[in-house]
Amino acid sequence: MNRPPAKSGSTGQMIESAIEKALDPLASALKRATQPAKAAAPGKPGLMISPLAVPFPTIPPIGGVEIATARAGFYKHERDDLVVFRFPEGASCAGVFTRHKVGSAPVDWCKRQLDADKGGEGVKALVVNAGCANAFTGKAGADAVRRTASEVAKRFDCRQRDVMLASTGVIGVVLDETKITARLPDIKAGLKADAWAQAGLGIMTTDTFPKGSFAECEIEGVKVRIAGIAKGSGMIAPDMATMLAFIVTDADIAPPVLKALLNLHVRTTFNSVTVDGDTSTNDTALLFATGASGAPRIGRVGDRRLKDFSAALDQVMLDLAHQLVKDGEGATKFVRVTVDGAASPASARKLAKSIADSPLVKTAIAGEDANWGRIVMAVGKTEEAVDRDRLAIRFGPHTAAIDGAPAPDYDEARMSAYMKNAEIDITVNVASGRASATVWTCDLTKRYIEINGDYRS
Repeated sequence: MNRPPAKSGSTGQMIESAIEKALDPLASALKRATQPAKAAAPGKPGLMISPLAVPFPTIPPIGGVEIATARAGFYKHERDDLVVFRFPEGASCAGVFTRHKVGSAPVDWCKRQLDADKGGEGVKALVVNAGCANAFTGKAGADAVRRTASEVAKRFDCRQRDVMLASTGVIGVVLDETKITARLPDIKAGLKADAWAQAGLGIMTTDTFPKGSFAECEIEGVKVRIAGIAKGSGMIAPDMATMLAFIVTDADIAPPVLKALLNLHVRTTFNSVTVDGDTSTNDTALLFATGASGAPRIGRVGDRRLKDFSAALDQVMLDLAHQLVKDGEGATKFVRVTVDGAASPASARKLAKSIADSPLVKTAIAGEDANWGRIVMAVGKTEEAVDRDRLAIRFGPHTAAIDGAPAPDYDEARMSAYMKNAEIDITVNVASGRASATVWTCDLTKRYIEINGDYRS
């Protein structure tokens, strides 16, 4: 690449500079090796809490919802792996799901119930298990789901269709629903309004910290609350909502409106994050409304009274989506990729995702190397409209390339210093239009291989 000529100096200074540059990777490695040991994660044994971990927020009770957790035994080690939510009479629900061609039995169940006539009205329970995905399990998996819903419906005095189900864990293993039904008496006795933190822990798989978010807003002067939890660490890519997310509000909102709100915000939140480019069979995002706040019922899509609520919901969803990336398997960097000047929003999104998903880009970031040549590669391979001679690339405030060439004032030292940050911004202008898009991702480290190399152990 073209850079300003180096200032002349003695041969000794040049040799010294070369040695320092050669030893820099070793110095960085030694620095990382001598850092204090990280705390063990509360989920799968052997995992350390992500350096990007976010503390679980204080979430007050959400009117109308009760939660309980238990150990059903899907994992060998001691931990809760079953979470149940109970909702009041008249609660509403909507969901968005994976577009994966091999969707799981729980995904099929929820889609069928929510797509039915008056689907999402009167939902009474949500049952989530970790440790078994119940995906690619055929009729046996579907039967296990139906039996689970039947037993929960008996306990909660509701219809089977009023029970939502979600699973996460190993693909190809049929759910043993007796592990769930055996714990239902304890679950029912242990339901309480302030178990959000326990629920966040209960749905984890290779997550290293529980993920939660909370917001408040008003609908016609009445305060309403929104709270949510999510899980996801690997097999994270835009294709609906990422892994599992469950959001509850005490507002009174009809299912079609909830659905519209989910569809509106999912594209720029859960659908705009990627860890490894792989989409799960079980991706599920469910939004419940209990109506317990006393706010007026909203039954029409586009109702202006939803303006503040919509913004608060977007805030919760984006917060959860960012936490998924910050817990990416082996992640040490949180990266925002923004593409400007694209021919269309779809083109901008495709370009941003190409950069965010590129193993070469992600490994360079892990090595704290501002290798903008890899950005050029990721942009060019998409076949999207790009003006090569006007292309510009920035890392944070520092310009790496402009007008299709290395920046005249490129400074390797400043760029290297910026890449040591825990949060990195990459901005690319492709100079082909006015559209833009942002995708969030993380770096790719050897720890990702280690975690996934023994996922089933």
